[in-house]
Amino acid sequence: MRIACIGGGPSGLFLAILMKRRRPDSEIVVFERNRLGDTFGFGVVFSDDTLANIAAADPESIEAIERRFRHWSEMEVRVAGRIPATTTGHGFSALSRVELLQILTARALELGVDVRFEHDVSDLDALRHEFDVVVAGDGVRSATRARLEAELQPSIVPQPAHYIWTGTEAPFDRFTFIFEHCPAGWVQAHVYPFDDTTSTFIIEMGDDTWANAGLDGITQFAPGVSDPQALAFCQTLFADHLHGYPLIGNNSKWLQFPRISARRWRVGNVVMLGDAVHTAHYSIGSGTKLALEDAIALADALCAHDEPAIAIEAYEAARRPIVESTQRAATTSEEWFQQVNRHIALPDDQFVFSLMTRSQRVTYENLLLRDPAWMARLKQWFWETRPIDQRAAESSVPPMFFPFRLRDLTLPNRVVVSPMAQYSAVDGMPSDWHLVHLGSRAVGGAGLVLTEMTCVSPQGRITPGCTGIWNDDQAAAWARIVDFVHEHTPAKIGLQIGHAGRKGSTALGWEGGEEVPLVDCAWPTISASAVAYTEAHPAPAEMTRAQMDEVISEFVEATERGAAAGFDLIELHAAHGYLLSAFLAPFTNRRIDEYGGSVEARMRFPVEVATAVRGAWPSERPMSVRISATDWLDGGFGVDEAVDLARALKAAGVDVIDVSTGQVDPSGVPQYGRLYQMPFSERIRNDVGIPTMAVGAIASIDDVNTALLAGRADLCLLARPHLVDPYWTLNAAIDQGIAAVAWPKPYLAGMTARRREQQAVASVARDLR
Repeated sequence: MRIACIGGGPSGLFLAILMKRRRPDSEIVVFERNRLGDTFGFGVVFSDDTLANIAAADPESIEAIERRFRHWSEMEVRVAGRIPATTTGHGFSALSRVELLQILTARALELGVDVRFEHDVSDLDALRHEFDVVVAGDGVRSATRARLEAELQPSIVPQPAHYIWTGTEAPFDRFTFIFEHCPAGWVQAHVYPFDDTTSTFIIEMGDDTWANAGLDGITQFAPGVSDPQALAFCQTLFADHLHGYPLIGNNSKWLQFPRISARRWRVGNVVMLGDAVHTAHYSIGSGTKLALEDAIALADALCAHDEPAIAIEAYEAARRPIVESTQRAATTSEEWFQQVNRHIALPDDQFVFSLMTRSQRVTYENLLLRDPAWMARLKQWFWETRPIDQRAAESSVPPMFFPFRLRDLTLPNRVVVSPMAQYSAVDGMPSDWHLVHLGSRAVGGAGLVLTEMTCVSPQGRITPGCTGIWNDDQAAAWARIVDFVHEHTPAKIGLQIGHAGRKGSTALGWEGGEEVPLVDCAWPTISASAVAYTEAHPAPAEMTRAQMDEVISEFVEATERGAAAGFDLIELHAAHGYLLSAFLAPFTNRRIDEYGGSVEARMRFPVEVATAVRGAWPSERPMSVRISATDWLDGGFGVDEAVDLARALKAAGVDVIDVSTGQVDPSGVPQYGRLYQMPFSERIRNDVGIPTMAVGAIASIDDVNTALLAGRADLCLLARPHLVDPYWTLNAAIDQGIAAVAWPKPYLAGMTARRREQQAVASVARDLR
C-alpha cells in the first residue's frame, strides 16, 4: 500500500510508524512544510490512559517518550493568592512538543518511512492519483480541509474567550490552575511542567475581560513574533506565581480557540486526522491524544480491510462517535472556563470540585478513588453547610441521600421520577396503570415522583391518551394514587399541569406521537401565534385575550383540584413548545400586542399563569415550573432569557425551576450528550439563587452525586432509568452501602439477599487481590 501523509505532526508521523511497523512493505511518505525542529507551542500532556493506548500500539515509541517524561499526580488550585485545594491521584505526564516530534520522526525514519521536510503539498490531485491513501493531518489551519471544503462541509467556530500559549522557567512541579482578578475581570492560567526546568503557561480570559484590559489594540504581528504587550500584561498579573522568572514567548499572541468539526472526514481516498477535522479544547488536554488515537484507529482499519475505501469508511464510522463524545466533554470544560466569573462565587471547596468535574468525565466516584482524603473534607463541608433539617445522618452519606426542603415539604432524598407520558388514559382519567406506574416508583425509593403532564382541559391534551384534571372525577382518581403513595411510602408526589397548545391533537407516542396530527378525532388547537408545528399540522388559532383568561381559569381550577387531591407539589409545564413555552420563543410567538416582541413581553402570559397558580396553591406547599432553557434555534430563546424568566418566576413565588431544553420546534438542533442540560440548570441556579431540578441524560448514581456536590442542581430527575428499574433509588442505596433508607417491609428480604450477594462479590475480589 502506498500512503501519503500531509503534515509531520503527531497524527501523520504516528500513522506512518504504525503502518510501517505492521506492513513493512508499505511505501509511506510524510510531507512536512516546516524544517526539522520547527514547531510552535511548548509542552504536551497525556493522561495515563492515553499512554496505555500508545504503548499497546508501538512499545518502542512509548519507551522513548517515557524517558523524556515529567510525571505528576497532584493538581493545585490557586485563587486570588490563596490555595483552596491540592488534590492527588490524577496521573499525568508531559514532555515538550519538540521532543515528541523528534521521537516520532526518529522512529519513523528508523522503520523506513520517507519523511520530507520543507515540502509543501501544492497539488493534492496529483497526490491522490499517485498514492492509494492520502492522510491529511495538517493541523488547525489545514490547507487540505480548505481545498475539500465543499465535500467535507467543515464547521469552524471561533470561541469568545481569548488565550495565549507561553512558557516559563518558574518552578512548578504539578498541574496548577491559577485564577487572578484584575480591574478588567478574572483571568486564569493552566500551568504544567514538561521538563526539569520549563512549564507550559496558558493564560485565558473572557472576551469582555480581554477588551476591558485594553488587549484588543494590536492583533497582527509578523510570523514567529510574540505579542510583547500580552506577555507584559500576563507577567505583571501573575508575578506572584512567576517569582521573578519571565514568560517565554514562541509565536505567542492572543487567539480564539476554533471549535472545528466536519460533516465528513473523507473524500475519495483522502482521509482527515486530528485537528485538521476536529478540535478539542486544551482544558482537557486532548488535542494530541485525539491525533494519536486517530492514527491508531486508522491503522487498525487499513490493516483490517484490503480495500482502502472500505477501510477509510470503517475508520470514520468507528472513530467519529468517540471523537464527538470527547468534543462534547471538551466543549463543556471550555464553557465552564468561559463562565469562570460565575463559578468563582462558589465556596472554595465546591469551586474546586466544580473545576475538577467540569468536563463531566471526572466525577464524584473518580475523585473518591483518586483522593479519598480530600473528598472526605469536601463531603464534611457539604454536610456542615446544609440546614440541620436537610443533613444526612453523617457526612459520609452520598449527596443524593440528603433530604431537601421546599417550604413545608421535606423530600427524603434528592432523586425525582421525571414526568413521563404514558398515553394510557381514557377521557383524561388516570387508571390502574398510573397507580402502578407512579406507585411502584414511589415504593422504589425516589424522594419525589411527578405525574406526566396532566392537562387542564380536553383541548389542552397532547393526545387522546393524556391524563387530565379538568373535572372532579379525574381529581378523585388522582387522589387514590396520592393516597397510595402517602400511605405506603415516604415519597412525595407532585402534579405537573399543562396545556399542549399547537402540539395538541396528535397521535399516541407509539403511533407516531407529536409528529402525526389526528384526523378522525381531532380538536382545534390554540397558541401564541398561528404557526403550525409542522407542515402536516393544522395551524393553531392565535389566542385572544378572552381565551387567555379562560386558560388561566382552567389552570387555577386544575390547581385547586390538585390541592384537594393531596398532591405535595405542583409543577407548571412551560417547556417543550407547549402552550406557555410557545409564548416564550420568538419563533412561535409573532404577536404584535403586549404579549409579543421583547423577552419581557413574551414572558408576560406564562408569568401571569404562574402567578395565578401560585395564588390558588396552598402557601405551605411548593411550586415548580418546567422550562426549556434554550430552544436550540439561532436567534431563539436562550439561556440569558431563561435566567430572566427564572427571576420573574421566583418573584411570582415559584420555589424551584425544572430545567429542560428544546422540543420547541422541529427545526431546533439540540446538542445531545451525557448530562447535556446540566449546564443550564447550573447557570439558572447560581445566577438567580433559586433551587433547580436537573433533567436530561442523567443515568447513573455518579451523575446524581456529582451534580449535587458541584452545585449544578438541588434535585435530579431520572426518566428512562426508572422505566427500566422502578427501584432505582433503593438499588442505589445498596450499591453505596447506605442502610438508613426506608425499605417497604415486604421487600426487606430482597434487600438482605442483595447485600449478601455484594458481600460475597467483595470477598472474592479481595481474595483475587
